[in-house]
Amino acid sequence: MLNKLIELTENNLKDIQKAFDDYQNNYFTARSPEFFCLELNGEAGELANNEKKQWKGREIEHSAFEDEAADVMIALMNYSNARKIDLAAALTRKLQKIESKRIEMLKEGKNF
Repeated sequence: MLNKLIELTENNLKDIQKAFDDYQNNYFTARSPEFFCLELNGEAGELANNEKKQWKGREIEHSAFEDEAADVMIALMNYSNARKIDLAAALTRKLQKIESKRIEMLKEGKNF
């Protein structure tokens, strides 16, 4: 399962990230990595606020979660591109670290 996830990541995420970069560069004002980091945190905060409201009993439309999740993804792509982060490579490395830790914990009889 992990190998399939890594394969999909390596084969597709680079192209997706590049397309986001092209879109941002062709149609929007150039911004610093710091701007995009703040934007990412703001969008994640808006998503968290929707979760908090629902947790407290308010009805939140599913589309509100979708919109905020999409905003988080866009902001992450913009931040990563501004910082020259290869998300496919970074994600592959992180998944491999997580899997190693998961296997180690299983050997110790612990859940991850």
